[in-house]
Amino acid sequence: RLHSHDVRYGSGSGQQSVTGVSAADDGNSYWRVRGRTAAVCQRGTPVRCGQAIRLTHLGTGRNLHSHRFTSPLSGNQEVSAFGEAGEGDYLDDWTVVCSGTYWAREDEVRFQHTSTDVFLSVTGEQYGRPIHGQKEVHGMAASSQNNYWKVMEGIFMQPSEALQMEQYHAEL
Repeated sequence: RLHSHDVRYGSGSGQQSVTGVSAADDGNSYWRVRGRTAAVCQRGTPVRCGQAIRLTHLGTGRNLHSHRFTSPLSGNQEVSAFGEAGEGDYLDDWTVVCSGTYWAREDEVRFQHTSTDVFLSVTGEQYGRPIHGQKEVHGMAASSQNNYWKVMEGIFMQPSEALQMEQYHAEL
């Protein structure tokens, strides 16, 4: 699970760490899907495959972020949480890579950083203190089995009636 809390990296950017955990009952693993930086995105609007979004950590209000700092354990690209109250910069934008027209909650997806093209990934590297046992989340240049993600819990909005009609009436 994609996880974060107000613990800063001791190297690299010094920004809020983003890790991977397996615990299902941790409130620090909740993220809000929002429109890309400076874009209006109405709640309940389906997310299209290929659309740029932001993921905002509910506990701290910082956005999933990446930049050309080296990640602490693997030497890949650092992924951090950045900004205040959901406002950051263009390095908070991620493209949803999925099959089909829309990101469906039961589907696996990839997130590709819009500025540096790396994929949001987690592998086996584990941290010691103060976040013992949590896995490093980083950006990888190549797509692989380590960069598939799936929504597990949350609040899901039903597609609007207009979207449902679009699925059944493609011709006009």
